[in-house]
Amino acid sequence: MHPILDLGLAVRPGRTVLTVTGELDMDSSPRLTEAVDPLDLGRTLTLDLSAVTFIDSCGLSTLLALRHRIRLLGGTLELNGLPDQALRLLDLTGTRPLFTLCAGP
Repeated sequence: MHPILDLGLAVRPGRTVLTVTGELDMDSSPRLTEAVDPLDLGRTLTLDLSAVTFIDSCGLSTLLALRHRIRLLGGTLELNGLPDQALRLLDLTGTRPLFTLCAGP
């Protein structure tokens, strides 16, 4: 059984908002990467993670890789609405300062 990861896309002036729902883990992280691949990464990509129920180290690795790709192309990655579990993961790994965090979309 594969964990469910739902993605919703909204293009707004100057930014793209990708809403992520479910678990971001080893099984589902490639789906997030595939969803981002065709997007214009030279602008702001906002990931609304408020409905994410779990992020593991693979999910964090995916977020770090996306951040790196977007920065290379002159864009910005924003993480909105991170749940407490995800914030603890960023704190434990010392990666919180690498991300632009926002309270909501």
